[in-house]
Amino acid sequence: MSEVTSAGAAIDLYVARENPALVHVVDALRELVKKTVPAAREAINPWGVPIFEFNGPLCYIRVGKKHATFGFSRGSAMKDPGKLLEGEGHNLRHVKIKNTAQVRDANLKQLLLQAKSLNAKTGVSASLRPKDQLKKKSRKSKISPARQQAWENLE
Repeated sequence: MSEVTSAGAAIDLYVARENPALVHVVDALRELVKKTVPAAREAINPWGVPIFEFNGPLCYIRVGKKHATFGFSRGSAMKDPGKLLEGEGHNLRHVKIKNTAQVRDANLKQLLLQAKSLNAKTGVSASLRPKDQLKKKSRKSKISPARQQAWENLE
């Protein structure tokens, strides 16, 4: 199974598990992202949340009891003339989507295009990336040569 197919299947499973009543809303959001940012790649982040990546995390979709949350990792840097974004954190902002009609809002598409533009200019900083996506430094580089030799002598 290809990576794209497996990510899509994992997202379908996530929605079915969390709230199958919102499958049409999530499908509409996924289609919006695919049409608006064709180069974006669907994935599941380390916390099991569906995301789209384009030079780093572009947006995410979380399924709740009454709505799907469509969020942006750089939402605080985005202009929001339609007043759709919610949240007060340092970076993240989101939009609560309750039905497919909200997905057709032109302001939502503009937010997605802004997120694409921000990621295209500069990749997402390390602080916004999941820890497993960062290059891990080798512990050997932190150990002095004398201590490394001592460890090897114990073996």
